[in-house]
Amino acid sequence: MCGLAGIFGAQVPDGDNVVRRMADAIITRGPDDSGDWSDREAGIYLAHRRLSIVDLSPAGHQPMVSACGRYVIAFNGEIYNHAALRAGLEAAPGWSLAAGPDRWRGHSDTEVLLAAVARWGLVGALQRAVGMFALALWDRKARTLQLARDRVGEKPLYYSQIGGHLRFASELKALHADPQWRPQIDRNALALYMRHAYVPAPHTIYRETCKVLPGTVLSFRLGESAPVQETYWSAWDAAAAGEAESARLYPTSTAADMRRAADALESVLGEAIGLQMVADVPLGAFLSGGIDSSAIVALMQSRSATPVRTFTIGFDEGGYDEANHARAVARHLGTDHTELYVNAMQSLSVVDLLPRMFDEPFGDSSQIPTFLVAQMARQHVTVSLSGDGGDELFGGYNRYFLARDIWDRVDNWPSGVRAALASLLKAVSPERWNSLAGAAGFLLPARYRYANPGDKLHKLADMLDAASMRDVYRRLVSLWHETDRLVPGSREPDGVLCDDHPWRELGDPTHAMMILDLLTYLPDDILVKVDRAAMAVSLETRVPLLDHRVIEFAWHLPISMKVRGGIGKLLLREVLYRHVPRELVDRPKMGFGIPLDAWLRGPLRAWAEELLDESRLRQQGFLDPSMVREKWTEHLSGRRNWQYALWNVLMFQAWYAHWHER
Repeated sequence: MCGLAGIFGAQVPDGDNVVRRMADAIITRGPDDSGDWSDREAGIYLAHRRLSIVDLSPAGHQPMVSACGRYVIAFNGEIYNHAALRAGLEAAPGWSLAAGPDRWRGHSDTEVLLAAVARWGLVGALQRAVGMFALALWDRKARTLQLARDRVGEKPLYYSQIGGHLRFASELKALHADPQWRPQIDRNALALYMRHAYVPAPHTIYRETCKVLPGTVLSFRLGESAPVQETYWSAWDAAAAGEAESARLYPTSTAADMRRAADALESVLGEAIGLQMVADVPLGAFLSGGIDSSAIVALMQSRSATPVRTFTIGFDEGGYDEANHARAVARHLGTDHTELYVNAMQSLSVVDLLPRMFDEPFGDSSQIPTFLVAQMARQHVTVSLSGDGGDELFGGYNRYFLARDIWDRVDNWPSGVRAALASLLKAVSPERWNSLAGAAGFLLPARYRYANPGDKLHKLADMLDAASMRDVYRRLVSLWHETDRLVPGSREPDGVLCDDHPWRELGDPTHAMMILDLLTYLPDDILVKVDRAAMAVSLETRVPLLDHRVIEFAWHLPISMKVRGGIGKLLLREVLYRHVPRELVDRPKMGFGIPLDAWLRGPLRAWAEELLDESRLRQQGFLDPSMVREKWTEHLSGRRNWQYALWNVLMFQAWYAHWHER
């Protein structure tokens, strides 16, 4: 994995030194090598930090100039099918005439991608590529800069046009290294962040600063203010086309159909895993013991002659520890398993690192265990595979069932009945509901045995006046609802979550929720969390379930092969059961959580009190102090568990203190 940075514009003061400082700011993305390239007359400056994974020799050094001399690239990521692309290029008519036997300098995927660009253009090359990446490509002939990002958004890429120059980099901290870059916080983006715990693309926390969208190429020319945008792959198009074909491909969901579909899934996922296991450095996998990571590790082990290295984090706190489940799966598969039990103080020590690690406000508290497991894995390997993506592709999130259950029950209820039920649910504290549910847990079906049921019942009360299932879903994925009040002077931009299109065009509402998560929550929360936490310790992560061929296959499945009877990921489970006994993995979904509610009332209380001080909030002027303090008071009293909403605020406050109050 690597990091890139660059500047494009006329008369860039001290451009070579600035771009080197920008790249050095993200050194953990690439500690093994660095390089820079510029054409001052053209106004283009590129820099690169390298984490060597494929072709560890100097032949993989970047920025890299194509053999024909026309293109220069700074590339972050991996092209998994680079060997097949190389063979295809060598077999193409005219290849020997254009090149000769000394064409290849090494065996890096970056060199192959450059050759593919020279033959097919950037869009044509990316459509043929299988991989994860973000890149900057300079065309010396056309004098055009192109920025591009992989299909799903595994790798980040930011750009900013503040001050007359285009600046771009893998992380915002690189832009901060340019003394001429003076960004201003975007209150509208802050409102989005407060709702979702992340800033959805293409927005960033700063004005005039954007994220390149997944599956997109942006082309910039000197003197032109707006880039030309081209989409080379669309998750929405893949979902719509796949669902339209699913009834023809799988008209029923009989046992025979399930076996046939499971065979196909194991084949396409196995191929993706096989490609992603290729590396010139030690490789392993994260293993939680859940469906997704267990399936990835099982298929890895089936393709490996030696035990796969697996890693898991355990917690002393009851209700948050899955290490025993991971251990059982690892023992059954015969992996070389490493686990680390961490206590509260070890976890809390990470909190001070978060504002720099996530240089845009980021409020998903599972960032802490994600960093800890990445830190532990990096002591043994340089690359780790993960199971992210299974919930979005195969219907695994509890909110999919909860949204349907809520709407199916309350759609036709009179408003008075809804209001009365809401009052009843809120009359009992979440802690009391948790106690009641714990006492009666053995009587409840598995689908209703949620973690923190009291908090979910209070959320249910807040949704009883929803106007549609879309409204129910949006409330389920929102931490703060009245963002215009919380962030004075803001107007929350409309986005894909406000669009009726998925609900109208897709035949099943669960599919609508899944595509919305694939377009928003997955790239802007899950993948950001994994990328930043892993890159902070120079660990490359790979996500086989997000191979675009796996995604397209999953959308060709009917919903009945994914979700049935309150159970999700049916087909992925069928593949996993071929390798792991179901009793080792069949249990209620836990998630990758920490006891944040108790920590905020205990060891983190003083830290939080300082950041949530009313006078401090008022002086900063970004958040309404009364709304924040009300939730903080209720949380401390135990009347409500506002852990996630408060963590959202605390992560913004800590980020602001680090980047703007120093």
